[in-house]
Amino acid sequence: MPSAPRISLVIPAYNEEKLLPRLLDSVDEASAAYRGGRESVEVIVADNASTDATGEIARARRCAVVRVEKRVIAAARNSGAALAQGELLAFCDADMQIHPQTFNAIEDAIATGRYVVGATGVRLETMSLGLALTCALMYPLVWLTRMDTGVVFCRREDFEAVGGYDESLRLAEDVSFLWTMRRLGGTRGQRLVRLRRVKAIASTRKFEQFGQWHYFALMLKTAAAAVGIGSLDELAERYWYDIRR
Repeated sequence: MPSAPRISLVIPAYNEEKLLPRLLDSVDEASAAYRGGRESVEVIVADNASTDATGEIARARRCAVVRVEKRVIAAARNSGAALAQGELLAFCDADMQIHPQTFNAIEDAIATGRYVVGATGVRLETMSLGLALTCALMYPLVWLTRMDTGVVFCRREDFEAVGGYDESLRLAEDVSFLWTMRRLGGTRGQRLVRLRRVKAIASTRKFEQFGQWHYFALMLKTAAAAVGIGSLDELAERYWYDIRR
């Protein structure tokens, strides 16, 4: 009887038939390089009410697939995690590509016992002046807090202890999750870690859709909505949910 997987990678996906195969190719490479063995990596695609062939592609690539009708990214992440069998959980977006040594780096970080949660960080697949300045804006905050994006990982028992991602949030659920995990780690002397040597490659398609300077406008609108000028829900709908692919 086969043993349970060690690492479960959860991929929330909405209409990702174009980019999901690229991610899965990179996951296959990282699984093949994993010292624990390819069979120790479980891949779960949380199909978030896709209307294209996302689910079919994932099944054809031998991924576990869970259909999630609630159009909230946090719900997709949680539904994928609920299906997971691994002791370690990892999460990444469907438009990314992961580093070949991702799973080994996660294993090494967890083995130290010093970290409650971590992330690989990302590098962008293309670069422009607007993208470079956007990165320059974000890096000090990332450096100060150690909170990053890319492939996010933790122990499954810790994920369950904090209740996973907050499904009441339609945006910034990933930031909220890291803050919650940070508090948990603080109670036992653990912290966040950034695995900068295995950065994922992040898609820049939102910059292609909204313009290379859109992030600055997005931050201003987010700040305004936070103090009651405008709606966070409307902002989330436009930038994260009303997507035509």
